[in-house]
Amino acid sequence: MIPATFAYHRARSLDDALAKMAAAGAGGRFLAGGHSLVPLMKLRLSEPGTLIDISRVAELSGIREKDGRIEIGAATVHHAVATSPVLNDRCPAVAEAARTIGDAQVRNRGTIGGGLAEADPCGDYGAVILALNAQLKCLSPRGERMIPAAEFFSFAYTTALARDEILTEVIIPALAKHSAGVYLKLERVAGDFAIASAAVQLSLDDGGSCAEVGIGVTGGHAVPTKGVAVEDLLRRKKITPELVAAAGQLIQADAEPIEDMRGAAQYKKKVLGAILRRAIAEAMRRAEAKPSS
Repeated sequence: MIPATFAYHRARSLDDALAKMAAAGAGGRFLAGGHSLVPLMKLRLSEPGTLIDISRVAELSGIREKDGRIEIGAATVHHAVATSPVLNDRCPAVAEAARTIGDAQVRNRGTIGGGLAEADPCGDYGAVILALNAQLKCLSPRGERMIPAAEFFSFAYTTALARDEILTEVIIPALAKHSAGVYLKLERVAGDFAIASAAVQLSLDDGGSCAEVGIGVTGGHAVPTKGVAVEDLLRRKKITPELVAAAGQLIQADAEPIEDMRGAAQYKKKVLGAILRRAIAEAMRRAEAKPSS
């Protein structure tokens, strides 16, 4: 199909983007890579009157390490996320999620901020930012604010972002010693949205027990979900096969999947439990393999 008529403006800076959005009014939308928004426009499920292109705003791109935390500019493309030495070394779950998105063409145009702001229930980054307890920095004419990942997703395709807010950075807090993470998903074909996925980030204490853990999943609800009950189950315990099995059962019991072309609700529940069990076991294996010093 053909999108409805719209005006197009390219922003030169963040201030310029905010000014253009103010001028556009209620019909304005920010555009980065466009791989989430443009398909919706073609189906006329979204009909913005004005697109403000922020893809070339320099402040929005790049991956930086600062004071132990990692800052990812919202307009950083998936390929840069997937191949980042910092991310692959420090928190590989983010890079692994990026590598599963679409194909090479999509990964070189689509952005991490665009994927998060579109809030597709089956998107890849949602589970990861929840597991990592990330913060999302946003900017509007009212100033900056930080949104915790656990408060970002409101419903399918709906977030806590105000209409005139730009998501500027994804901030991953400093990770604990002996911390390791993983992202796993089941997809119908390579590069598809997830039927179900799980991100796990955990650290071990000197005795080998789980000191801290973060878990995020997709496929169980209309939004990516933080597995708080599973985190409580694993924290400060030795992770045994029995405990991993119990974690899978717990995430299934809490799930209320949406039935769609990717599967029936009962199928998605079983898949979600299996994916989470595998992700916990792999994160544990990676944490144990880390050098002690």
